[in-house]
Amino acid sequence: MAKDKKKQSRPKAETPKGFRDYFGTDVTERKAMLDRIAEIYHRHGFDPLETSAVETVEALGKFLPDVDRPNAGVFAWQEEAVPGGGSGDWLALRYDLTAPLARVAAQFRNDLPSPYRRYAMGPVWRNEKPGPGRFRQFYQCDADTVGSASVAADAEICAMLADALEAVGIARGDYIVRINNRKVLNGVLEAAEIREDQAEDALRQIDKFDKVGRDGVLALLTTGRLDDSGARIDGVGLSEVQAAPVLAFLTSKGADNAATLDNLAAAVGGSAMGGEGVDELRQIATMLAAMGVAEDRAVIDPSVVRGLGYYTGPVFEAELTFEILDDTGRKRQFGSVAGGGRYDGLVERFTGQKVPATGVSIGVDRLLAALRAKGLSGAEDHGPVVVTVMDRDRMAEYQAMASELRAAGIRAEVYLGNPKNFGNQLKYADRRSAPVAVIQGADEAERGVVQVKDLILGARLATQASHEEWKSQPAQTEVARNDLVGEVRRILG
Repeated sequence: MAKDKKKQSRPKAETPKGFRDYFGTDVTERKAMLDRIAEIYHRHGFDPLETSAVETVEALGKFLPDVDRPNAGVFAWQEEAVPGGGSGDWLALRYDLTAPLARVAAQFRNDLPSPYRRYAMGPVWRNEKPGPGRFRQFYQCDADTVGSASVAADAEICAMLADALEAVGIARGDYIVRINNRKVLNGVLEAAEIREDQAEDALRQIDKFDKVGRDGVLALLTTGRLDDSGARIDGVGLSEVQAAPVLAFLTSKGADNAATLDNLAAAVGGSAMGGEGVDELRQIATMLAAMGVAEDRAVIDPSVVRGLGYYTGPVFEAELTFEILDDTGRKRQFGSVAGGGRYDGLVERFTGQKVPATGVSIGVDRLLAALRAKGLSGAEDHGPVVVTVMDRDRMAEYQAMASELRAAGIRAEVYLGNPKNFGNQLKYADRRSAPVAVIQGADEAERGVVQVKDLILGARLATQASHEEWKSQPAQTEVARNDLVGEVRRILG
């Protein structure tokens, strides 16, 4: 007797940890937002670029495979080396849109214009521990200029970022683009006589200014401090005299750009690099004013210190300033939705030659969450018109109705489930958030009419109308078959 075959286990229907699925409204809202941003980028002369989702790990550069953790930080695998096939290279999903741009700029440098302006939108992947609001796949929206050392390119990016935020619905007064310069901070570190081995630790403590304030940063730069839990945090070991230029830098924000720039010039002292950075900020402020970008839209702000280890010159960050309620019900500002700056070293990895570049990346999910919080997401208010099926033999006519609606620019579909129970068809229309249901049975077909049911009005009458109003059925009207499109248009407004 043959042994029973082992029952095959069924796969679990679940999304992998750190990933998520995007359904209709999510996709529609995101596309509408990105389309508006793309229009702004296009208007500024930027061209779209779509790069491969897969790059060689060598080209990505930020993460390199090792024996124990070949996929550390990225989703990576080694291509099988076979005759006439794979070469045994390590490949990985892109972790951002900038590394692929550097590869493209180097690979096609003889074909692309210089400077090269491009924008890119798409998913990126990071093999990191997921958590609340932290996913392994997410969308980015970037714009970069490669091949120009002029700070005019940085000013252009900042102006374009402000225009993009307004294009998606963020009003003036609800956002600010804040601008700083890595060279200024380098000048401050030079003026403070901070040793090279202390610089990285000092930068980490400076980055905490928003959280711990002036006195907290002073303690962290000198002798250390206790955190909220009472644990001791060691200081960098600077003297208070050394820390003074750093604190002057962090607190140099003035009443306007001119005052801030004067304060920064004093903070960098005699540092040539710091003076160069201040001069670049002056040029950016002048150009922004000439482009009509006033200080209520973009401002020089020394508190922008995040990511300064990566950038080589001007840096910028877009912050939304309106308040929302957090998970505990407390009011807080929404915060940063975009950041960028000048990075002059990425393309050099491929070519061995300095290639200046500057750009910005918008956090797509964060900006979309902000639009939803303000009621500005721009998603469709309703689903498709549903043409119901009363007679299976007349399916061609129902399909003709849907086609006429679509030809008129109206979203429409025919019910394709089992038409036996008409109540189920209306339940389906409700689940689709359909605004209108079209009904035509044998009697209506003989008379050359259709019933058009306003489902939105019907839902309101069901909960708010009097018995007499409900009995009069104002939500359902009979019109001539030839008037179907006009009646649906009337209901949709």
